[in-house]
Amino acid sequence: MAAQPYGLIATFETAADVYHAAEQVRDAGYKNWDVIAPCPIHGMDKAMGLKRSIVPRISLAGGITGFITGMTLIWYTNGFDYQLIVGGKPLFSPMFAFPVSYELTILFTAFATIIGMFVLNGLPMHYHPVLKYDKIGRGLDDRFFIVIESRDPRFNDANTKALLEKAGGKEITTLEA
Repeated sequence: MAAQPYGLIATFETAADVYHAAEQVRDAGYKNWDVIAPCPIHGMDKAMGLKRSIVPRISLAGGITGFITGMTLIWYTNGFDYQLIVGGKPLFSPMFAFPVSYELTILFTAFATIIGMFVLNGLPMHYHPVLKYDKIGRGLDDRFFIVIESRDPRFNDANTKALLEKAGGKEITTLEA
């Protein structure tokens, strides 16, 4: 018994072709599919029906955590752990804590952004079934691809192939898992 294929891949010549094909795939109700392009295509997220990423929210949470950590660190160190009065200055002032808090805000934001991006994108991914396709290298140069996964609830080999042909896809091929 043969293993279930990963899905179907179709080749498109131009960015406009793949953009309009992506709109058709989205309108057909597919959820588990992707576009492979050698360059960013303005508006492709909308054409694919993707929601806004939550990475900016993760970054904001990291920045707020860094700022609070910096303020708390200086407050605890100067107010409790190592009380040192110099020239009549108070034990804690936000003005003294600002440089440390600022740097920790930047550091925690960077870490949160990178970790959030890696987790949400499922990285590192050292293998993907699309890499078995012998012409995938053209997707880094001058071709555009749409890949519809077989795990999609609407996936039916014949119907999906017909949709990709109707959308203008060339060289529609079944991908091995």
